[in-house]
Amino acid sequence: MLSPVPRVIAENNVATAVTRASTAGSPRTPGIRNIDGSGEEARPLPSRRSSESGNTQSRNGVGDAPECSVGDLFRSRDAPSFFGSSYFGPQAAAKIIEAPAPEFSSGLPHKSLASSTHSFRDEGGPFSQIWDLLGILPRRKATVDRLTECFLEELNWAIDAVEAKDFRVKYDTFWSRKFGFDDFATIDLRWLALLFIVLAYGVLLDCPEPKNKDMARELQDTSLRFYWAARRAIVIAPTFYGESVDLVRAGVLVTRYLIYTRRIPESWLTTSFAMRMAQAQGMHIDGERWRLSRQKTETRRRLWSHLYTLDKTIALAIGRPFAIVDQQCLVKLASNVYLDEMDEVEAEDVTEQPLSEPTLSLGNRLAHELAVIIGKIQERCFGLFQVSYDTVLALDAEVITWKERLPPYFRLENPDISKDNTLMWLPWNRLRLHSMFHFARVTLHRPFLLRQSITNRYRISNDVCIASACADLDMRLKYFAQPLADRMKWTLGPHHMFNSALVLGIIVVRDPNSRRSQAILEDLAAYCEMQRNDIWLNEFALAEVKICELCIKKARQTANKGPRQQVPSTNSAPAMMPSPAQSSPTDHLPQPTVTAGPAAMSDQLHDPFFGNPIGGALGSIPLGGPMMWDEQSYAFPETANLSQWEHVLDSIMQDHQILD
Repeated sequence: MLSPVPRVIAENNVATAVTRASTAGSPRTPGIRNIDGSGEEARPLPSRRSSESGNTQSRNGVGDAPECSVGDLFRSRDAPSFFGSSYFGPQAAAKIIEAPAPEFSSGLPHKSLASSTHSFRDEGGPFSQIWDLLGILPRRKATVDRLTECFLEELNWAIDAVEAKDFRVKYDTFWSRKFGFDDFATIDLRWLALLFIVLAYGVLLDCPEPKNKDMARELQDTSLRFYWAARRAIVIAPTFYGESVDLVRAGVLVTRYLIYTRRIPESWLTTSFAMRMAQAQGMHIDGERWRLSRQKTETRRRLWSHLYTLDKTIALAIGRPFAIVDQQCLVKLASNVYLDEMDEVEAEDVTEQPLSEPTLSLGNRLAHELAVIIGKIQERCFGLFQVSYDTVLALDAEVITWKERLPPYFRLENPDISKDNTLMWLPWNRLRLHSMFHFARVTLHRPFLLRQSITNRYRISNDVCIASACADLDMRLKYFAQPLADRMKWTLGPHHMFNSALVLGIIVVRDPNSRRSQAILEDLAAYCEMQRNDIWLNEFALAEVKICELCIKKARQTANKGPRQQVPSTNSAPAMMPSPAQSSPTDHLPQPTVTAGPAAMSDQLHDPFFGNPIGGALGSIPLGGPMMWDEQSYAFPETANLSQWEHVLDSIMQDHQILD
C-alpha cells in the first residue's frame, strides 16, 4: 500500500509542518522509482518555501499565502514526467482510485523485434533514424576519444556543461555494446545527442590554430556536421523516450554553439526547446519538493539556472519574448557547493562554502541573479507600452546594486585575483559576469542614447552607454589575443555581441568632432582589423564588422568637413544643467584604456549630451515633432542589411547637421 500524500502547512513564511491525510479516501501519490538514480521512491512534497536567496522567481506576493500542490512526477517512457495540478489522465486517475499507474514504455520495439533486418533498413522504420545517426560518427573510436577528451579537458570545467564522471560512464557503455542487428534498441538517443554536440566543440578545440582560412573552414564544416546531427537527435529522441537531463544539456550546448557562431536569433528557438524539455521533467520545481537527493537537486538547480540565464539574455538581445514565466517557477538558486565529483551519500553531509571560498556554482548563481534583472528590463522597458525614464533609472539602480554585492574576486574594479591560480575557472567566470553587466546596462540605456532634452536629462544614459561600451570593447580587444579554448570559456552567451562596438560607432557618427571621438575611432578601427584577421571569422561576424566599418567611414567623412562651431555655454546654460564639477553617474565604473589617453576619457564623462552645449546649438533645435529615436518601438535593423544601416547612419548625420 502506498503512503498518503504529504501535505505541507505554511505559516508566515517560516518552517513547515508535514501532516498526513488520515481518511481512507485521501488521494495517494504513486512512487516514482529511480528518478534520482537511487533505489528509493521519490514523492512530491507539494509545499515548501524557497530560501531567501532562492525565491527570486516566486515572489510577487505569492509567498504570503499558503501554497497549493505543484503537481506530480510520474514515470513515463523511461523518464520522470511532470504533470501539473490541472492534469487528469490515466496516471492521475490511478492515483485517485489507489491503483497502480499504467506503464508507458519507450517508443522503441522490444529487443526481440530488433533482430529483424527490415526494422532498420526500411527507410520508414524507426531504426533507420538511429542507423543514419550512427553513420555520422567517425569510423575510428580513437578519433571520438580524442575529440571527447579535448572538450572535457579544455572547456567543460569552465562552462559547467556536463558531469564528466557520468558522461564517461555512459560513453564506455555506448562503446561496449555488441555491434549487430539486435543492438539498436540499447542506444539512448538522448545521450547520443549530447555526444554529437560535444564532438562539434571537440573538432574546433582539437585544432585551435589552423594554418590557413581554408583549413579553418574545413574544421567549421566538420563541426557543423556534428552540430546538425545533435539537432536531429534532439528532435527525434522524444519520439522514443521521455525527456532526460542529457537531452537538456544537449539543448543548452546547442544554444551556446549557435551563440558562438553569432546565430543569435536561431539560439532563441533552441533555448526554448531545451527549456520545455526541462519543464517536462519538473526542473522548474525545486528538487527538494520532489525529495530528490541533494546531489541531483543541486545539479538540476544549476542546469535550470543555465537555461534561465540564456532565455532572459537572448530574449533581451534580439527583442523577442522570453519563454520562462517567473510566476510558474519555484526553484532555489544553486548553493555555493560543488557535488558532482562525490557520491550521493557523501554529498548529503557536505557543508555549503562561505563566499570567501567560491565554487563553480557561485558564478552560476550570480549570473542567474543578474538574469532576473535582465528579465525585468525586457518586460518593463521593451514591452508593448511606453516606458518612463524613471523606470529605466530604477532598473539601472538594481543592476548597480547587483554589482556592488559581488564578492571581491568578481568585482568590476580591481578584483582580487589571488585565487586565479588555484581556481582555474574563476577568471573566466569573472569575465562572463563583467560582460553580462555591460550588456545589461548598454541595452537598458541604448534607446535614450540619441534622444534630445533641453534640460539634458538623458545625460545619464549617454554616460552609461559610453562607459560600459568602452569597458566592454576593451575586453573584446583582448579577446582576439586569446586562444580559441579561452575565448569559449567566457563568450558562450548572448552578451558576446557587437553591442559595444555598435553603440560607440553610433556615438562617433553622431558627434565626430569631439575630443573623445578620435580615441573611439582608433579603437573601433583596431577592433575591425582584428576581426578581419581572425582566422575563425564567419559570415555573421563579418556582417557586424562591415557595420562598424561603415560607422567609421561616415564619422571620418563628417569630421573631414571641418569642426563644428561650438557656442560657449558657460553663461547661457540653464541652472538645472549638471556642471562638469558634479560627479558623474558612472564614476564608479572602470575606465578602459583607449588610444588617445586620459584626456579623451575625461572629456567623455564631462561633456554635455554628445558635446552639444545647452543654450547654444542644442537650445535652438526646432521642437516641432519627435525624431525617430524618440519612438520607444524603434529598433535598429538586422546586421546583414547593410544598405538599411547606411540609411540609418545617414539619418544620424543629418540630425547632427541640424544641431550644428
